[in-house]
Amino acid sequence: MDRIVFLGTAGARIAVFKQIRASGGIWLELNDTTILIDPGPGALVKSCTSKAKLDPQKIDGIFLSHRHLDHSADMNVMVEAMTTGGLKKRGFVFLPSDALGEEPVLWKYARDYVEKVITLREKKTYNLKNLKIHTSRKLIHSVETYGARFQGGKTISYIPDTRFFTELYKDFKGDILIINVVRKDISEYEHLSLEESKEIIRKLKPETAILTHFGMTMIRAKTWVLAEQLKEELGVNVIAARDGMQYKL
Repeated sequence: MDRIVFLGTAGARIAVFKQIRASGGIWLELNDTTILIDPGPGALVKSCTSKAKLDPQKIDGIFLSHRHLDHSADMNVMVEAMTTGGLKKRGFVFLPSDALGEEPVLWKYARDYVEKVITLREKKTYNLKNLKIHTSRKLIHSVETYGARFQGGKTISYIPDTRFFTELYKDFKGDILIINVVRKDISEYEHLSLEESKEIIRKLKPETAILTHFGMTMIRAKTWVLAEQLKEELGVNVIAARDGMQYKL
């Protein structure tokens, strides 16, 4: 069954650190391949307790868009789970080069557990079992950051944290668009706002756009109401993700 399961929908510090929303990242099953995207705090707990009956030992790969804590905190424990504590050398880890730098997100001992560690580059294509992973150009964020299109039958596009720029939408054409919308209003922070996300959705016109990774301004404004407003305005099926939400493809 092809599906997307949201192990958390929190973005920005307060929503994550107070666990107003969970922050475990995104579980994607597509074309008989399972990949975990941005395993933030709680990824292991949320996957093991999910009503969607997820098995971390069956993950084929982990994709990290960037090294910030709310995206990477459970990286090593999920590698342990994927490899049965290192007893089975398996799985790929995809991550930016600075996630292996002076303060590595993927610890050295855990690198030996996986079949392959792949350092991401902009606008490249990588293979994971039955998926092709196409990275975006380098995004505008305080650390090295990449979005991706996961292609396997359908194409699932993922836009993580970034500052808005005119050409942003061009790397994310696909059937389903997952977009991190941290803020309701445009600000100086390197995160997308609701208005900027609306412009991206208007350009791409996906079958479905799923908003996630919400900060407090989005949460207070009732994310499901905002999504419904975008749906009516754009004529695109727009959904606000919920913690634990399972979206079947």
